Formats: sequence, structure tokens, C-alpha cells
Amino acid sequence: MSRTRRVTFVCIVLFFMGGCTPVQRYRPAPLAPAQTASSLAARSLNDPGLRRFVEQNLGHELNPWPPQGWDLPMLTLAAFYFSPELDTARTRVVAAEAAIVTAGARPNPTFTLTPGVPSPYLLGFDFQVPIETAGKRGYRLEEARNLSEAAKLDLAETAWKVRSGVRAALLDDFTAVRNLALFRSEQETRSQQVRLLAQRLQVGDIARPELEASRFALLNTQVAMHAAEGRLAETRAALAAAMGIPVSGIQSVQLSWSDFEEPPSEQSLSPKLVQAEAVLNRLDVRRALAEYAAAEGALQLEIAKQYPDFQIGPGYQLEERNSFFTVGLAVTLPIRDRNQGRGSTKRSCRPLPVESSPSHRPERSGAGPLSSGIERTGRSQRVADQTSGRARADDHARRPNRRI
Repeated sequence: MSRTRRVTFVCIVLFFMGGCTPVQRYRPAPLAPAQTASSLAARSLNDPGLRRFVEQNLGHELNPWPPQGWDLPMLTLAAFYFSPELDTARTRVVAAEAAIVTAGARPNPTFTLTPGVPSPYLLGFDFQVPIETAGKRGYRLEEARNLSEAAKLDLAETAWKVRSGVRAALLDDFTAVRNLALFRSEQETRSQQVRLLAQRLQVGDIARPELEASRFALLNTQVAMHAAEGRLAETRAALAAAMGIPVSGIQSVQLSWSDFEEPPSEQSLSPKLVQAEAVLNRLDVRRALAEYAAAEGALQLEIAKQYPDFQIGPGYQLEERNSFFTVGLAVTLPIRDRNQGRGSTKRSCRPLPVESSPSHRPERSGAGPLSSGIERTGRSQRVADQTSGRARADDHARRPNRRI
């Protein structure tokens, strides 16, 4: 082999070696159940990482930390920080974004070296570049991007479910606290009533059955108060579970129910606007649309695979002292398998359109329950206003008697 050919061969080999990107190494990540359990048990709202997360989302520093009262927005941010469901959804988003990079990758070229045996003067190599036809790479990218969008919408839906769980648990806790306060007030009132009736019984003003009836009512109130205390403990445990922290991490926390003190008025809940948002801007509907678009891309990809790809590239052959340069073309002939089975499978597995899906019919889309919910809210507000008005009227009517 001449000097020029040797230099050419070495340059080609160095070129391909230099084009190789660094490979990634496997990094083991073993699971440690004991360590995970201890970290879960140590979670609390005093976590400095939680403080950085809350300040980053609020856009300002919080002094002092932890805050004196935890309302719904603060508890929601804490749940976003600790929730394992959100961690899983974030992982799915990262995997979907990585799938976009994988789908957009072009096939690597191949380099074939065929040395001659037994003669050392026989040498050949071929360099072939795969070329995809029928827009297969575009369909892969479309499917991966739609799946990534679906994963992001699933993350948003999971975040909304976490917030809904925290709100429901906080509302139950608010109700339990108010009920417990009412039962305690009733216990004091009935205890005072029992004492007064006992004094009247001593002077012979009443009969003993009246006193016993009052004591029985006091006993029922005490039982209801203990049940309310147990209900309060249950609601605190449910709130801790919704936030992803142990019960010990929320026992010494001062909760704030300012969002429930003044519910929205009936005028602020426009039925048409709420129904339009519920039907057109639902996260599950948007996720279903993204998944449908991804299924469309997958079907188009399987149909495009019926058209074969080919490889083209130059070649070099050295025989004795003669050099031969060639141009090769390799095509997979679609004779036996034309991808009919996988294309039919993708077509049959394609999800139903959103408007024809059973889960998104009008009776199940939330429009009906939403309308009835808004109507019940309005009736409840009107009943509450009427009750308050009657209470004020009765109190005003009793004031002259009190003065007399």
C-alpha cells in the first residue's frame, strides 16, 4: 500500500473516531426503604427546602418562617412540594421530553471494513448513510411532542387533584373545628342549666324528671363533643395525608380558614361562564385531545413504515495494487412483511374522539352536576340570608322584654 493510501485510510479512521460522542455510563440508584421511611417521618412544614420553594413561587421572602397561619394557598404550595403523586408526574414529563430527543435522532451511518484473507493486498470498506422515507421521522416527532404535551397536562391535572384534596381536607377541618366549638358551648350552657334546675329542685319548684331530662341532654352533648374531637383528629390526619407529610408535622401548626369565611357570592358564579370553562378548558379533555393526536401520529408512522428505507454511500476496494471506488445502494424489499398488522392494530387502538367518548358525554362531562351545584349554592346562600334575617328579627323582638 502506498504512502498516500495509508495516510488516506488513517485520516478516515480518525475522522470516524473523532465523530463519536462520549457515551453515558450507568449510574445505579438503589432504593433504601429504611432511609426513605425515616425521611418521610421527618417531613415537616419547617423544612428549609419548602421555604425556598414557597418563596420562589410567591416571588418574595417570608419573614418570619414558618408563618403564623397556614391558609389554603400556603398549604397547597406545601403539598406541591411534598406530594409523591406530583413527583411521579414530573418524572413522566421528563421522560416524555427525553422521548422527543430520541424521536428526532437520525439513524447512524455504518462503516464496513472487509480485509482480504489470506492475501494482505485485498482490502475494502463501505460507508453507508441510512435515509428514512415517507416522513417517518416527522411522524415520530409529532407523536413524541403530543405525548409530551399530554404528560404536561397530566402533571397539571395531578396538581389540581392535589389542591382539591388539600382544600377538601381543610374544609372538613374547618367544619370539625366549628362543630367542636358549638358542642363545647352547648355543654357549658347545659351544665349551667343542670345546676339551675338542681337548685330549683331543692326548693321544690320542679319535679325530678325535669332535672333528669336535662342531665340526659347534657350527657348526649358530651358524647357528641367527644365524637367531634375524634372527627377533628381524623380531619387533621386527612389533611396531612393530602399534603404528603406525617400527622406530627401538622399538629403544632396554626391553620387559617380565611378562604372559607367569606364564600363567593352567587353573582360571581356565572353559570354560562363556569359551564363553558368546565367543558372547553378541562385538563382531562385537553389531555385526551393530546393523546388522540399522538395516536394519530403513531398510526401515520405505522402506515409510513410500509415504504422501505434505503442506505446509500461510497465504497472502496483494493485488489492487489488496483483501487476501485463504488457507490452502493441497499433497499429492504417489502415482499413478506408490509407492516399491515401493526398498522391495523394502531388503527383499532386509536382512542375515540372526545365528543363520542363515553366519559365526555354531556351527562358525564360535569355540565349537569355543575349547573345543579351552582343552583344548590344559590339556594343555600339565600336560606342562610333568610335565617340570619330571622335571627336578627327575633333578637330585636326580644330586646324590649330583656329591658323590662
